[in-house]
Amino acid sequence: MTTAKARRTVLQELLSGGKASTQAELCELLAARGHASTQSTISRDLKRLGAQRTVGPDGEPVYRLGTGTASRGLSAGMVTGIEHNEHLIVLRTPAGRAQVVGIELDDLDHPEILGTLAGDDTVLVVPRSVTRIRELVESLRERAGLRDER
Repeated sequence: MTTAKARRTVLQELLSGGKASTQAELCELLAARGHASTQSTISRDLKRLGAQRTVGPDGEPVYRLGTGTASRGLSAGMVTGIEHNEHLIVLRTPAGRAQVVGIELDDLDHPEILGTLAGDDTVLVVPRSVTRIRELVESLRERAGLRDER
């Protein structure tokens, strides 16, 4: 039986290497090092360690230790455009990158985002309230590094 402290120490080592993109992968890597754990245990450990699911150099999602920065953005160049109507927001991405942007949006835990749905090159953002949709669009443009398109 391994202790929580020993498991978290190994988990920190794995996160610093940035090799796992899912909690299931982290479970397998930990088990290979003698620390069998469930996904729910890993999820709690990740929160305790301040780990975040970010985008690796290859554009794929990866778990890493948090940097402690309060203002998180979207990966540079991943959002090519943002449009909206009275009810929904659509983010355009390069082909194959919408899933990564969707993950980053979900990880923001933005209070004005009710949910996201990602395709191949498009992310649909459902705002919590349509009365503040313009403010949410501006916040997303800022995080994506896009200028106002008005």
